[in-house]
Amino acid sequence: MTSEQILMLRKSFSDYLQDFRRCFSNRSTFEHLKGYGRGLLSDLPRKSVEPIALAGGCAVRTLQEFLTHHKWDQNLMRDQIQRRVVRDHLPAPDVPWRLSDGIGVVGRVDETSVAKKGDKTPGVQRQHCGASGKHDNCIVTVHLDVGYGATFRTLLDSELYLPEKTWHDNRDRCRAAHIPDHVVYRPKWQIALEQVRRALGNGVRFDWLTFDEGYGMYPQFLYELDALGQMYVAEVPPNFRCWPSYPAYNSPQAPFVAKEVRNAVVWGKPFKGKPFKRFTLTRQTTTPQVWEAKAAQVWLQKDGRYTEHTCRPTDRTYWLIIARNVHSGEIKYFVSNAPPKAKLKTLLKVAFCRWGIEHVFRVAKSEIGFDHFEGRSYLGLMRHMILCQLVMLFIAGQTIELREKKRMPGVDDGTDGSGIEPDLPSMARETMWPSTRGNDRSNHQVPSTKKRRGTPSKTDVGTEVRVAL
Repeated sequence: MTSEQILMLRKSFSDYLQDFRRCFSNRSTFEHLKGYGRGLLSDLPRKSVEPIALAGGCAVRTLQEFLTHHKWDQNLMRDQIQRRVVRDHLPAPDVPWRLSDGIGVVGRVDETSVAKKGDKTPGVQRQHCGASGKHDNCIVTVHLDVGYGATFRTLLDSELYLPEKTWHDNRDRCRAAHIPDHVVYRPKWQIALEQVRRALGNGVRFDWLTFDEGYGMYPQFLYELDALGQMYVAEVPPNFRCWPSYPAYNSPQAPFVAKEVRNAVVWGKPFKGKPFKRFTLTRQTTTPQVWEAKAAQVWLQKDGRYTEHTCRPTDRTYWLIIARNVHSGEIKYFVSNAPPKAKLKTLLKVAFCRWGIEHVFRVAKSEIGFDHFEGRSYLGLMRHMILCQLVMLFIAGQTIELREKKRMPGVDDGTDGSGIEPDLPSMARETMWPSTRGNDRSNHQVPSTKKRRGTPSKTDVGTEVRVAL
């Protein structure tokens, strides 16, 4: 980056935040948005309220109240983020080059978890924690992200998963964590469906949605997406049921019997004797993977659940895909409502691009403190996640803008001649908030940045940001 570009980052961030001014009822609260945003972009090793406040010369209690008590509309901010994504980063649904990369605009549904101590953080309980890879004390949040091409990725929506027995059934505990009475237990797929509907309502148009078997295992989720007219490629578990051939008759003595997909792809008439096709799928952070796949049209269960005498086949067919990793032998199953003429390679590209959301989570946690929230307020947690989305969108936009300038003839690319792209987040940290290396307005010394165990180096982080953002 040139010195002029570095100096422009601070002004660009201030101009960017002005787009969200109407989310705040008064200017003093809006000024705290600037401080908190700069804190998320800073080099602080821990980006919770107290370090951000001390580094920015703000009273800790004041910034805590900004998250939990001050009057501002975080839902309007979330909607505004989604509308800005549509306005500035996604092509219109009817442009001819929208599908130039083969899959177009892809939305991905997934969840992430954050290990927590104690029992006061909203939604915390012992449950599977993906961050630690074991059963742990943690919170789980459900997210929707969007990607277009090889450059643009950002989070669109975030919501807390509220466990049923330990939280939903204990409203006194919920009130102690400031969880409103209207926030109740919902299965994760219902949270995801609401997020998709909200994004569509704000003008986001996905060419595809994709998600893992934790969501694909629920036929009702798939049918609700059908009703929205939304195409998807869903991973499903091996015991997901379908009919490879439409049943000819039904009676109490010979009921409709749906087959598990692991059996349907072996013994089903459309699959039997059908050869596998081999595909090489490139990955942005690992070596290319070789998969063998085959697909055929099948019927799903109309009522969304399996009982021998009541289930019926759907009125339309769906794609059932089996994919096998040539080297590891791993097998995956996918279901899609794509048209019968859809290409198998396209369906596989959509299915496997789902892993990109893990890079988005990794960057959000390592770069902007997505998992650094330390509080006991549901509103504070929701606002922290939305503010992280706000900062991620800014980084995504600036990264794309710098890439475009590098492609222009006669423009200094800001490198040292090695061809290595600039590390945008580190440049932002240097420029947005130079006071984070020490603040003479506070008696507290801000800790210097140290390489945390398990955290990527600056070079690695820069690479991840270029990939995910």
